[in-house]
Amino acid sequence: MKSLIGKKVGMTQVFAEDGTAYPVTVVEVTPNVVTAIKTVEKDGYSAIQIGFGDIKEKRLNKPELGQFKKANVAAKASLHELQLSDASAIQVGDALTVNQFKVGDVVDVIGISKGKGYSGAIKRWHFKIGPKGHGASGPHRSQGSMATVGRTNNRVHPGKKMAGHHGNQQTTVLNLLVVGVDEARNALLIRGGLPGPNKGLLKIRTAVKTQLGQPLVAKPLINRQSQPAAEQAEGK
Repeated sequence: MKSLIGKKVGMTQVFAEDGTAYPVTVVEVTPNVVTAIKTVEKDGYSAIQIGFGDIKEKRLNKPELGQFKKANVAAKASLHELQLSDASAIQVGDALTVNQFKVGDVVDVIGISKGKGYSGAIKRWHFKIGPKGHGASGPHRSQGSMATVGRTNNRVHPGKKMAGHHGNQQTTVLNLLVVGVDEARNALLIRGGLPGPNKGLLKIRTAVKTQLGQPLVAKPLINRQSQPAAEQAEGK
C-alpha cells in the first residue's frame, strides 16, 4: 500500500487525446519527509511518520521542535502516520514525492469534510419536507414527531436523526482514478471531487477494496507543452 499527504488546491478539467473531458481535483503533494519509523518490535505496528508543510521554528514548542532535531530534518507544520506495505527501504530523512503514484492508479482519498454549522434535519439527513398546502401554518421543514407511543416508552430513543452539527468530520471517498502526475509542480490530478475545502489536507492511499465490473482506465491527456505557442494561445 502506498500513501501520501497532500493539500487540496481546487477543481478544474483536463482533456484526453480523444476529447474526453475529466473533471479533476488538483492536489499539491510537496515532498513528505520521513521523521520517524515505527516497527513491530518497538511500537507493535509498522508505519512511518512524515512531516508535511514548512513552518518557522519559532512557531513550535520545545517538544515539537525536538522531534525534528532528533530526526535531523527541517521543521514541518504537521505530522502524520502512513502505513506502507514495505517500509524496509525507507530511512529517516527520505522524501516521498508524487512519483509514488502513476497515471491509472486507483486510490482512496481521506479528508475532513466542510463544516456547515448547526443544520436542521432536512438538510443534515436529507429528510423529505412536509406538504406546503392543506392548511399548514409554516413548519414545512420541521422534523415532526420523534417520540414513540406507549405508556412506558414515550421517549426519544438514542441515535435518533435530528438537527445538529453538520459536516466537519472525517470522510473517505473510495476508488478514484489518478488522471495525471506532474512531478515538476508536485501535483496529482484525481478524477472527481474530494472532501474538504481548498487548502485542506488530504491523505491519498492505494485503494483497499477490489474493483468490480469494468476497471478504471485513464486515457492519455493532451500534451499542451508540445504544441506551438500560437495554438496554445488560441486554445486549440
